[in-house]
Parts: sequence; C-alpha cells; structure tokens
Amino acid sequence: MDMRTEKVVFETDRHVITGDIHLPREGYRSRLSDFLNHGEISFISLVDVEIQPITGGEEPTHRAFVAVARTHVKLAYPFSVNGGRED
Repeated sequence: MDMRTEKVVFETDRHVITGDIHLPREGYRSRLSDFLNHGEISFISLVDVEIQPITGGEEPTHRAFVAVARTHVKLAYPFSVNGGRED
C-alpha cells in the first residue's frame, strides 16, 4: 500500500502530543478522521514525537515512537505552523 506521512496533534486530558502518522496516500482511511474512527484500532502509532503537558511550563519531551491509546485522544487535528490561522 502506498503511504504518506502527516504531522498531527493529539490533545489528551494531560498532554499535547505532536508527531507523524502514516496514512494511505488515497482511498480507504486516507483522511485523519477516517483513520481515527476506524473501530478496530486501540492504539495510534506516532513517530518523531513531541510530548508537552497541556498546562505548559515544562520543556517538551521527544520520543522516536509513541503509541497513543485512541480512547485518550480528546482532540485531533493536522499540524499547522501557524495553528491553522490564515495570517
């Protein structure tokens, strides 16, 4: 299957997690929303990850790989340098 890498942000109750996810280039589950709503996955694999407490105040932690429990994700969106604003 032809895959692409997309940088995403997941927010949990305690952390903001930014990392790369591998999605199909086109077709079935190629959108982040489709991937997250797929009922068969329990954990989401991310690479090149930065983890920061949601309250801030601490330096982010970097990890090569993290598996995030899908049930802990409260908010998910594609990463954008300017936060999605059209500045």
